[in-house]
Amino acid sequence: MSATETRTDSATDQVPEPSTEPELSQDDVFHLLQTPRRRYVLRYLKEHEGPAEMREIAEQVAAWENDTTVAALTSDERQRVYIPLYQSHLPKLDEEGVVEYDQSRGIVERTELANRFDRYLEVSEEPDEEDDDRAHQWETYYLGISVLGALLLSGVTAGLPGVSALPPIAVGGLVVTAVTLVTLVQMRVAREERTSQ
Repeated sequence: MSATETRTDSATDQVPEPSTEPELSQDDVFHLLQTPRRRYVLRYLKEHEGPAEMREIAEQVAAWENDTTVAALTSDERQRVYIPLYQSHLPKLDEEGVVEYDQSRGIVERTELANRFDRYLEVSEEPDEEDDDRAHQWETYYLGISVLGALLLSGVTAGLPGVSALPPIAVGGLVVTAVTLVTLVQMRVAREERTSQ
C-alpha cells in the first residue's frame, strides 16, 4: 500500500462521536442553583418522573415560596412565579442542557445532566437529632458552670463554712476561667467536625 492510499477498513473508520452533553463547571452549577426558583424547578422534576407541564411546575414552586398548598394559591401568587419561569429560569436551564423546555407546548423534562444537581437539592425535612443533642450538651455545661458559680458566690456572701474563706474575686475568676475553657473546647470540637466533613 502506498503512502497516498488510505485504508477503508471498518475498524479504522470508526471515530468516537463527541459527547453532546454539555460540560458544566462547579461554578456553573452553583450559578444555576443560586436562585431558589431554579432549585425548586429541579426539585419538582426530580420528584415527578417524565415530562411535566410548566403550569404545574409554576404552581408548585409558588406554593413552596408562599409556604402554602397549590389549592390555596391566589392568582397573583401563581402569576408572580409563572412569568419569570417562562421568560427566564426555564430558558436558562434549557440553554445549559439541564432540562429540555418546549416553550410552545409548555413541557419541561429533566436531562441526564440534571443528575449532577441532585446532591445539592437534598433537603432533610427532619432536624438532625445528633446536632440537637450536641447543642444541648454544651448548654448543660454552661448552665452547670453558672449554677455552681452562683452557689459558690452565695456561700461566700452568706459566710458558709468552707467557702467563706474564698474571696469573691477568686470565685468570679474561677467562673470566668471555667466558661473560657468550655468555650475553647467547644470551638475546637466544632472546628474538627467541620474539617472532617
